[in-house]
Amino acid sequence: MMLTRRALVAGGLAAPAILSLGSRARAATTLKLSHQFPGGTLEEGDFRDRMCRKFAMALAESSKGALEVQVYPGSSLMKTNAQFAAMRKGALDLSLYPSPYAGGEVPELNIGLMPALVSSYEQAIAWKKAPVGRKLTEILESKGIVLVSWVWQAGGVASRERPLYAPADAKGLKVRGGSREMDLMMKQAGAATLSIPSSESYAAMQTGACDAVITSSTSLISFRLEELGKALTSGRERSYWFMLEPIMMSKLAFDRLPKDQQDLIMAIGAELEPFGQAGAKADDTKVEEIFTKAGAKVQNLDEKTLGQWRDIAKDTAWKDFAGKSAGCAELLKLAEQVS
Repeated sequence: MMLTRRALVAGGLAAPAILSLGSRARAATTLKLSHQFPGGTLEEGDFRDRMCRKFAMALAESSKGALEVQVYPGSSLMKTNAQFAAMRKGALDLSLYPSPYAGGEVPELNIGLMPALVSSYEQAIAWKKAPVGRKLTEILESKGIVLVSWVWQAGGVASRERPLYAPADAKGLKVRGGSREMDLMMKQAGAATLSIPSSESYAAMQTGACDAVITSSTSLISFRLEELGKALTSGRERSYWFMLEPIMMSKLAFDRLPKDQQDLIMAIGAELEPFGQAGAKADDTKVEEIFTKAGAKVQNLDEKTLGQWRDIAKDTAWKDFAGKSAGCAELLKLAEQVS
């Protein structure tokens, strides 16, 4: 199945963005998709919102109006951290959700932002079909979540004042890392940490509660952190920060659908993965241009510095994660096999 031209026509700006095909959708099953990222259109804005809109339009077209998706950007339907639990309970159908945000409920999901475990897109994309991807899919399904569309994003560091480049730079900084494991690595390097969604990063930097934010290139752009940051450590060439941010679906909602509609959801999710990865890579370049134009100092990690971060990560985050459970230890071992 290929996405049709009609399925990818421009969408509106409203929140929720109700993406359907007019009168044909009157008898449709309506699914709600919530995410934390700024809303836009099919052609403009945060690629994660665009990906959700493309998913909705393609699903409406391919199901001949039997399935309608309402997209709620900017956490307009519910707060960011509530979305995962809501999917597990069947109170929310879908979300494009940063996997480690749910690490408190399902510890295994913290592997989706394990510092220095993944350092390239090629390595990240290989997870889906590798044993680690199959195991993670199995674990999530047992917790009530279906992985619909795999998306990985590289991340960088925006700093209010001095750059956060090498481990020695972390001492004395208040850093937002994005996961428990990232925080463990940063603490070992001498930083203090705070746990907030990326959507709260601007306010935290603006008030001085946070000196440096580590997040995806796309979030660095979408949340306008170049307005506050004087330095950027880019993730374009290599990074210790790669996050799995997939489109997830409530298994309760998924199981209520007939088999042909389930297959359609999974097929469209898979077809959109190249769009997601292309969007992430494009933003790795775009964020450098934006920060440079704003007058910030921009640097890319070299292999030696990445190795320094990896050494700290292995002794802290990796060790802590593997000690949580046999399942976590197995996942880490399987992930290390993907190079």
